Amino acid sequence: MTLSRRTVLGLMGATAATVLVACEPGPSGPMWWRRLWARKPPVTAMPPCIVRPEQTEGPYFVDERLNRSDIRSDPSDGSVKEGRPLQLAFRVHEIRDNACTPLAGAMVDIWHCDALGIYSDVRDRSFDTLGKKFLRGYQVTDPTGMAQFLTIYPGGYPGRAVHIHFKIRTHPESRRGYELTSQIYFDDGLTDQIHAHVPYSITGQGRLRNQQDGIFQDGGEQLTLQLVREAQGYAGVFDVGLQIM
Repeated sequence: MTLSRRTVLGLMGATAATVLVACEPGPSGPMWWRRLWARKPPVTAMPPCIVRPEQTEGPYFVDERLNRSDIRSDPSDGSVKEGRPLQLAFRVHEIRDNACTPLAGAMVDIWHCDALGIYSDVRDRSFDTLGKKFLRGYQVTDPTGMAQFLTIYPGGYPGRAVHIHFKIRTHPESRRGYELTSQIYFDDGLTDQIHAHVPYSITGQGRLRNQQDGIFQDGGEQLTLQLVREAQGYAGVFDVGLQIM
């Protein structure tokens, strides 16, 4: 997939937020992100290094240790979750001594519900998916601080705004490692458009909007990711700056 110049500029603008330290990305990156940087905009338009607020891990984190970029499938039976494709990249930097540098070797986990609001490998009041592992996985950041995933746009879990959980760990095997756990949110207008179509629409249930979600109200504006439209779905880059002591 080759991203157009409009897409590139859209992704650059979508990540604009509070600037802490200007971050110069590396010259290369994985897959579509590498092509995205083929036409770099001016330095002034570069995404910043952003400190994101922490949010609750929630009840459904399972440390599956599934090292994979495409998390749509369930390795237990080979099935693939249906939904609007979402290319999600994390660009992780370390902030230390007034400098912002790409952080390589960090473990980035993501997990979220499917189009019907169901999480894998958990037991809930309305579903039991123990043994299933769809929409879960991790990637390790490369030398440019990038970790890339292919997933689907999340459905609506009852009582919550639409979101994706993420956890970034510098040394997951050590108690001394740094860890950031939080959530990503999306524009309600875009969610309205996507959820009007199958398979999202077949649930027939309403969903909580961002401002109705008490968890979103605790920093959610700083965790909202603007996406750009792609031929087969959407794409977005989420910048995270870690203040590691």
